[in-house]
Amino acid sequence: MSQQDSHLSLVGNPNVPEREGITRPGFATYDGPVNIDGRLYRAGTWYHGIKQTSPDEPGQPFDLWICSPLYIEAETIDSDDGSIGRLVRFYHRGRELEYVIPMEALAGKGDDVLKPLMRQGLIVDYHHRKYIPAFVASHHTPDVVLTTTTRTGWHAGTGAFVMPHRVIGSDQVRYHGSGLEARVFDTRGSLEDWQTEVATPCLGNPVLIVALCCALSGPLLRKVGVNGGGIHLVGDSSSGKSLAQDVGATVWGRPEGFKVSWDMSAGGVEIEATTRNDTVLIADEISRANPKRLQEHIYALANGSGKGTMTREREGRPKNHWCIPILSSGERSAADHTGISGQNAHAGAELRMVDINAGTRTYRAFDDVHGMDGETFHRTLTGAVSRQFGHAGPALVEHLIDEDTAHGLPWRFGEIRRTFNVASAQAGRVADRFAVMALAGELASEWKILPWPPETAIQACRLLFMEWLATIGDGNAEDRQILTALADFIALHGDSRFSDVNAQLAAHVSHRAGFYEIDNGRRLYLFNRAALVEAVEGYSRDRILRTLGTHDVLARMDEGRKQKNYRLPGGGSARFFVIDPDKLEPEGGAR
Repeated sequence: MSQQDSHLSLVGNPNVPEREGITRPGFATYDGPVNIDGRLYRAGTWYHGIKQTSPDEPGQPFDLWICSPLYIEAETIDSDDGSIGRLVRFYHRGRELEYVIPMEALAGKGDDVLKPLMRQGLIVDYHHRKYIPAFVASHHTPDVVLTTTTRTGWHAGTGAFVMPHRVIGSDQVRYHGSGLEARVFDTRGSLEDWQTEVATPCLGNPVLIVALCCALSGPLLRKVGVNGGGIHLVGDSSSGKSLAQDVGATVWGRPEGFKVSWDMSAGGVEIEATTRNDTVLIADEISRANPKRLQEHIYALANGSGKGTMTREREGRPKNHWCIPILSSGERSAADHTGISGQNAHAGAELRMVDINAGTRTYRAFDDVHGMDGETFHRTLTGAVSRQFGHAGPALVEHLIDEDTAHGLPWRFGEIRRTFNVASAQAGRVADRFAVMALAGELASEWKILPWPPETAIQACRLLFMEWLATIGDGNAEDRQILTALADFIALHGDSRFSDVNAQLAAHVSHRAGFYEIDNGRRLYLFNRAALVEAVEGYSRDRILRTLGTHDVLARMDEGRKQKNYRLPGGGSARFFVIDPDKLEPEGGAR
């Protein structure tokens, strides 16, 4: 039976409602079977046309079923670029689906309209598919106007929290994706079972607690004015650090879908960051990252801005922006991995992603296995994270939507931040991130999202922060790197590139860096200008000298100078920077 005659199959059904009149030519959508002017039409979107065979004869009406019921719900305005679209709604196997069709997609042959609709299950008459774009275009000014966005996370215009398949806090905004993006926000199980099987075993395990707090902190960063950045779990293979990441991933979705690999290009970093905006980026196995690009990736993720690009019209395309915490892991630190490429680690990158010990605790990454052996605990928790996920993050956001709650967040953050007592501004930036993670955990506990006693999150975050601080020191990170580099240079070249300045004849030294002088049984190293800059690659001589002055490393200086003049073995004289190696150990930290 042809589509034109398909309505005849419903003749004789007394339960079919009746309507009057059909507008021709035109489109109509029927929820179910309908009787119009004595003819019955099945549910769907129809084109009612008139076929004109001759100018002198009246046209012949015809009816085409083009697809299952398709509704034009609203006009949409993209808050990112102002482009106009249409929000359509339809059903597939009893499930209601929505999709935003940009009006610019109607300018072509219609494939850009049909593909996403058919991909999601719209039933289409293949031979009449060309009428669907025309149907969408025929609705010129729908009464309802909604806002759309291609960005996940907080929506500035409405205050809603946008995820691809759910918008929390407003029915006036919709997410507009291509339909091809990876599905990262999945849900399985229940919040109650997640609390029992995943969150409760984390008690007594600072690494697991902080991993959960890190994943929960994403929606809070903008609310309390803290920039992105993160933590890097360091431990040997199979220590449990990847499981800690899986635990964090369950806050928002399925771990294997939500986590990403460090094996990313610069463009890949932007894509993964924007799709997880205001949630968390969980990046596994730093050893897979390109060591030459790793620090660039860390800066981009923490700073929250992508690269500028141009359109074909040579106009600036808007940059991608995001605000996310980072939960990373690897068998080596970010600094060590960067060193593979021959680069020096930048202090800024080290501060934006700090190392956390997840390998030499009581049970490697764990401190308490709740009466089980380590292997059983690992296996049990691994099974739990595959069954329960996707509930905690949205539940936290539902509370944060409340304006009174949001207004109180900066004060709550300040109260917790004061418990992270540090002297330097750089350590303070790291303390900010640990404090907002602690705040996220404490709020989730108060709101019964996490089944933890009060102070659990604060104590775990402070413990790991203090472990990091004991390793790095509460001082300037650039100063520490400069002093460490000089000490390492002396350790490597102290006997091969330096010789005694008081010798009768100069010793033969290849690539001389300077001399040494014996003073009360200890060596002072006399660096020439070239060697000083070589030893501390990446820093200017002025920056190096400022550090040496701050830490009183220069042992001898002529009046008004940073150098001292020495007579050289064999004749002549030269000026050197006189380094006391005992002063190269930064206070409060270990090299």
